[in-house]
Amino acid sequence: MNDLYDRHRAVLPDWLSLYYEDPLEITHGEGRYVWDAAGRRYLDFFGGILTTMTAHALPEVTKAVSEQAARIVHSSTLYLNRPMVELAERIAQLSGIPDARVFFTTSGTEANDTALLLATAHRRSNTVLAMRNSYHGRSFSAIGITGNRSWSPSSLSPLQTLYVHGGVRTRGPFAHLDDAGFVAACVEDLRDLLGHTRPPAALIAEPIQGVGGFTSPPDGLYAAFREVLAEHGVLWIADEVQTGWGRTGDHFWGWQAHGRSGPPDIVTFAKGIGNGMSIGGVIARAEIMNCLDAHSISTFGGTQITMAAGLANLDHLLDHDLQGNARRVGGLLIERLRAVAARLPGVREVRGRGLMIGVELVRPGTDEADPRAAAAVLEAARERGLLIGKGGGHATSALRIAPPLSLTVAEAEEGAALLEDALRAAY
Repeated sequence: MNDLYDRHRAVLPDWLSLYYEDPLEITHGEGRYVWDAAGRRYLDFFGGILTTMTAHALPEVTKAVSEQAARIVHSSTLYLNRPMVELAERIAQLSGIPDARVFFTTSGTEANDTALLLATAHRRSNTVLAMRNSYHGRSFSAIGITGNRSWSPSSLSPLQTLYVHGGVRTRGPFAHLDDAGFVAACVEDLRDLLGHTRPPAALIAEPIQGVGGFTSPPDGLYAAFREVLAEHGVLWIADEVQTGWGRTGDHFWGWQAHGRSGPPDIVTFAKGIGNGMSIGGVIARAEIMNCLDAHSISTFGGTQITMAAGLANLDHLLDHDLQGNARRVGGLLIERLRAVAARLPGVREVRGRGLMIGVELVRPGTDEADPRAAAAVLEAARERGLLIGKGGGHATSALRIAPPLSLTVAEAEEGAALLEDALRAAY
């Protein structure tokens, strides 16, 4: 046990989670690799929880941050801010939302908190629909709509939250149905729920559930939900904190897999756009964004230095077609891992899209979650030089794989081989 860990435990909260029995200090990174304090190199398949989107130490972002820091770091939203306006223009154009307005925050939690404020103010309702197995952040309001007991430490909330079926395709009461039947059953459940409550403000949903273990419904579920919601005037909030910016490969935004009924009313984003800098935000139609009847500012949302990083990172993402790379390399990685899983009785499913891949683990010979194995694989992967994440709900254990979107085919093969070895060591 190292001295830094002792100091960490002495001054930081007990509930502040750390990976690994011997916690890891990462000191620097380059590309898809990071190094620890002892100088050991690791292939990074988790990217600071899906945050290092393009690459570690990306030269374009480093240069933009350095040049902006030499001019001015921060002034607050009380003053005009050219980088903030420029990034807002780019994001509004990319969002698919007509007459879009953008508000910047410092995190995905704060973005979702703002989206809830907008939706409840616009609709004059504090009832919110959320998905079972969901996660939306650690603020008081975000915890109140999180459908994952492991990440919800309080039952108190400023909101009345009602949970809807559909976020987990292969478990729950509708798992035995085919995709069309699954969607139909979830839609009928939503219709029934709306008949029992006062009109909600919004439904908030992650297109692919992140902390819940990279689970998702069949394509089109949220489009079908939207048709029902529109009948009642209920807004749709897409939480794109983990799925945005092309990570799923097939789409730039996760909601586009459910786009038949048009874009969401509100989109929240964070993580990847800053490539490690603290950027979050909300995109909404002007009538929704402008519904607040009191003053507001953001001291740290949209600071010049984070906006400079976001602009450089977005340019790199688009100029190098990293969405296409996520689709191509992610597709190869998923197939490679499925071939591995077919030979291991403890792997129930390999799922995901692009470079957002979940590996669900069970006790061999059963359909029961195996959190012990997930922890063991995490440790075994680290021992072999691979960093991955984990997650899941009350009845699931999953490994989470989300490398930077610039991952090469050779690195995907390297990571798959290391993970296969770690899985075999754990089972």
